[in-house]
Amino acid sequence: MMKLHHHPLSTFSRRVRIALLEKDIAVELVEVDMPGRAHKREPYLSLNPYGRVPTLVDDDLVLYESTAILEYLEAKVPAKPLLPHDVRQRALVAMHMKLCDLQMTRPAGTVIFPKRFMPEASWRRDEMAKASAEVERHFAILDHQLAGRPYLVGDRYTLADLCYVPFLDFMHLFDVTVPPQVRSWADGILARPTSVATRLAH
Repeated sequence: MMKLHHHPLSTFSRRVRIALLEKDIAVELVEVDMPGRAHKREPYLSLNPYGRVPTLVDDDLVLYESTAILEYLEAKVPAKPLLPHDVRQRALVAMHMKLCDLQMTRPAGTVIFPKRFMPEASWRRDEMAKASAEVERHFAILDHQLAGRPYLVGDRYTLADLCYVPFLDFMHLFDVTVPPQVRSWADGILARPTSVATRLAH
């Protein structure tokens, strides 16, 4: 059986856990003691030399980048697909997954991590304001692309939407105005049973 080394508070781990639930893939969940810094020492570093989560182990294959894990799960278990069959739509999903990491997860981390885990006196407010502005610009682009549609690509939920879920759950931490199409899309995908099942109180 595959093993997923993860932590419940990890947004990138949550992506993978959502995909596993969406596709009904059995996996052994191994919680990494990140508060105890287990991710920064052996034996974990032998699995993931970057000292992060998640890490997926499938026999002798070890993957430790969330989008690569998502793509591997889709290829390994094509049932209950999270990718379209059409090659053009697949390319759009790949584009949105990449843009999520470039335009959303990086600035989101600048805001989410301090507000979740650091005392307010330690916040770097100028950097956080700049990051929130980046997210707001990205939301404006997504709002245009989502016009009248419930999902980013085609007419059903894909990896493109899934990648955003852990970050959209923290929209309330950003000092931004969320445009209406983004709000509607976010509400829809955050209400999915797999999103609810993997959500922690925050």
